[in-house]
Amino acid sequence: MSTPVTTPAAPGPGGSAPSGPTVEPEEAERVSAGRRVVDRLIRARELGLIVVLIAIVAITGAIEPNFLDADSLKQTVLNVAIIAVMTAGMTLVIVTRNIDLSVGSILGLSAFLCGDFLTKNPSVPWIVGVLIAILIGAACGLLNGVLVTWGRVPALVVTLGTMYALRGVAFLVTGGRQINAEDLPDSFLKVGSGDLLGVPTLIVLAVVVIVLFWFITRDYAWGRQLYAIGSSGRSGGQAAKLAGLKSDRRVTQAFVISGALAGLGGAMYAARYGTVDATGGQGYELRVIGAAVVGGVAIAGGSGTVFGAALGAVVLGTIQTALIVLKIDDFWQQAIVGLLIIVAISLDRLITNQSEALLRQRSARRRTAA
Repeated sequence: MSTPVTTPAAPGPGGSAPSGPTVEPEEAERVSAGRRVVDRLIRARELGLIVVLIAIVAITGAIEPNFLDADSLKQTVLNVAIIAVMTAGMTLVIVTRNIDLSVGSILGLSAFLCGDFLTKNPSVPWIVGVLIAILIGAACGLLNGVLVTWGRVPALVVTLGTMYALRGVAFLVTGGRQINAEDLPDSFLKVGSGDLLGVPTLIVLAVVVIVLFWFITRDYAWGRQLYAIGSSGRSGGQAAKLAGLKSDRRVTQAFVISGALAGLGGAMYAARYGTVDATGGQGYELRVIGAAVVGGVAIAGGSGTVFGAALGAVVLGTIQTALIVLKIDDFWQQAIVGLLIIVAISLDRLITNQSEALLRQRSARRRTAA
């Protein structure tokens, strides 16, 4: 999967290019060459994840044949669907060189408010409850984005604070109550358990979200600008400023989308499990970030794909299910997942170092030839 590259400066009023320093042709060529190197490495990494996934399924199936039952595989993918949707939003934030630790709390708050609304208004179409969950998530994301961009507070600090604050709001709103499946409309619960043309509805929804944002980040200027912002962050953001990118606006939009998709995940959570309380979604933020990192999204920003992040979610979800099927102790389940994340981050640094070394070698050869 190709990773988007930086976009040229947008023309100013009257069609003229904005004034100020310009990027030298040699520098632009160097960045383009580096991006091609990174693209090849990322594609190899995603292919490697597919091979790992096939190996996990084959080995687990050989040891425990019931793992390969159609229903077992369906439940495995269903368990991943919510994480995959949230991972798409997290990818947009991480590629801008930021992080969002509040998505689990956003999911819990959105899930309860969605379920509470549908419980009190059973005659209202369930899609209204889903839209409410998405709007709540988007509002939380907007708060994060404003604090990060306009408040100039690091995203790690902001979202750590909102993670706890929103969880507190969830406890306040619920007042110790719990929404049960029998309280929710049957039409809404069918979204979590029903099929669309033979494919579970939640899986269809997750695929639509992943494909949509994969195309947006790959083929549209808005998506490429997110990668440009993340890449320029390593040099203090000067490259993005020289290119005329509205970095603050784009970063805020990334947080809003991440929050909105976490809200959508909350609605999916309520439809899938039926039982919702203030603790819904606890720990999901680490699962989402871990899936993105394992899927090749650089924690330092500027590289990775939505498709790769979703693939990382599937791999992690399959590994966790396989470990449960094989009756591996809980301690080792957590240890193995943690080890995978450490390996993924180490691999990311290795890829980055190799690409930078190749760029330095090419630049040295060009200077020598000149």
